[in-house]
Order: sequence, then C-alpha cells, then structure tokens
Amino acid sequence: MFDKAKDMFRLQREAKRVKKELKNIHVEAESSGVSVVVSAEMEVISISIEPDVPREKIADFLKDALNRAFKKAQIVSAEKMKGVMNEMGMGA
Repeated sequence: MFDKAKDMFRLQREAKRVKKELKNIHVEAESSGVSVVVSAEMEVISISIEPDVPREKIADFLKDALNRAFKKAQIVSAEKMKGVMNEMGMGA
C-alpha cells in the first residue's frame, strides 16, 4: 500500500515537472501570411498577420494555423507524457 502511494506521489511530481516543461516548448504554424505560436500546454503565445492578408480571409487562415499548431503541440505533449509513463513502468 505504501509503495503504491509513493509511486502515485512520484507520478504527480513527474507530471508537474513535465507540465512546466510543456509551458516552455513553443510550436509555430503558418497559413497564408497568418502565423501563430502556441505552447505545448495548448496556450496561444502569439499571433501575427502580414499586412497584405485579405481581411475577409484572416479568420479562415487563423483557424487553419491554430489547428495545425495545436495538433503539433498535442504530439509534443503526448511524447513528453509517454516518457514519464515509461519512467514509471506504465508505458507500452
């Protein structure tokens, strides 16, 4: 029983460490002059729009860039968590 509690505490500590790392990992994506940067913790860091992007297309390009950036961030996040799970002997 004590070993399970110790393992859970260690897992929580590792998860917190990884979460802190994810906040500092930035992923960028671009779509037709609209660039976004998100953290691997799924937070938008920055958005930039080139002046020549047609106003009526900004929303579509922004949505595309954000979706691609979040997908990349999910992959990074999953890889980091997979490492923690492997350390804990819970990986596949």
